[in-house]
Amino acid sequence: MVLKGIAVCLALAALAMVDQCNALQPPHPQRLQKPGAPPTKFQAPKGGPPILQTKVGERPIHWSYPLDPVDPPMPEAPVVPTVLIETNFVAIFCRESVIQVQVLPGFYGGELKSPSELTLGSCQAVAFDAHTHSVIFTSDLQECGSNLRTNHDYLIYNFTLMYNPQPTGAVVRAVPLTLLLECHYRRRHTVSSLPLDPLFTPFSVIKVSGERLYFSLDLKTEDFQYHRLSNIYYIGELIHLEATVKQFKHTPLRVFVDHCYASSSPGSPPEYFLIENFGCFVDAQITGSSSQFLPRVNDVTLRFQLEAFRLRGSPPGDLVYITCLLRATSAAVPIGSQNRACSWIRNQWFEASGVHDACDSCGPRISAPKRKSRSLPAVHREVVEWETTITLDPIRVVERKV
Repeated sequence: MVLKGIAVCLALAALAMVDQCNALQPPHPQRLQKPGAPPTKFQAPKGGPPILQTKVGERPIHWSYPLDPVDPPMPEAPVVPTVLIETNFVAIFCRESVIQVQVLPGFYGGELKSPSELTLGSCQAVAFDAHTHSVIFTSDLQECGSNLRTNHDYLIYNFTLMYNPQPTGAVVRAVPLTLLLECHYRRRHTVSSLPLDPLFTPFSVIKVSGERLYFSLDLKTEDFQYHRLSNIYYIGELIHLEATVKQFKHTPLRVFVDHCYASSSPGSPPEYFLIENFGCFVDAQITGSSSQFLPRVNDVTLRFQLEAFRLRGSPPGDLVYITCLLRATSAAVPIGSQNRACSWIRNQWFEASGVHDACDSCGPRISAPKRKSRSLPAVHREVVEWETTITLDPIRVVERKV
């Protein structure tokens, strides 16, 4: 019994020491609450709602992060349709086989830093008009990246005019531009089989003599390689003409243009003489134009250029008829006062074959010193000549409009 009492006392003493140690230890972390922290949730009995631990007399604290600011919705801008702006800075001329385009400075801002900035398809400009400061393009219908399409009535050739400005250092002050150009040609034409009675002589007027001799006077391109299909010229533009004589079994011949005159209708009296007095090109002497004979390439061909003009009193676009007298002589006949092709250039007369003394009777001329020549015995030679009068198709001279 004494032993049991001692054991009970020891057990009670051990329990007292455990309670004292628990009193000295800090409280459990889960039981501490930070200031301002939400109350700790304790697990309620199974099946019950969570319990918020709060101090007596205080309300639960509910807090969350603030939301990002949201801009108010903006009203939608009205949709404005794109309006095509008409421009008069580009002029297009659709010829029979070529297209000509003239571009004024207003299209590209007034100045080009490089010619490659302005192109017609894959082609660059062929000329620059200093009077209007415009750029000029010329192209065949099948060149410069053109595109052909057809519809029921027309053949339509499309070209693209492109402006690609180059930047100036790190600054760009112009935007690229693209303009679509079109030429329309009719696919169908009305043709009559009834005989036609022309009012004028065609391009090539042929005179057939007993020895089969042919004369011709043709409008040519600038390089004299092809016949010019269009008869429309601008005032001041050069008209290129070529007079030829075709010989077959003849002795060598030389062709001349004795005189040419302009009139407003076929067969009417001369209104203005261009060439007179056996081959004196007086148009340049009278008006100061650039009309002249070109140096001969051979005896059977004589080329000359004429500056386009209108007759006084005729409206713009009216027709001008040019009539010339062509004459052929034996090539053995020397160049002289009646066999010549003289041009007034820089206030002097010059002959197309180089025999400038033959032009003395055309008018005043500053002549170079002559060399003494030997006198040759006179030889009687019968001079055989052929001639014909040719009237070209009427030429239409118009004013250049942009």
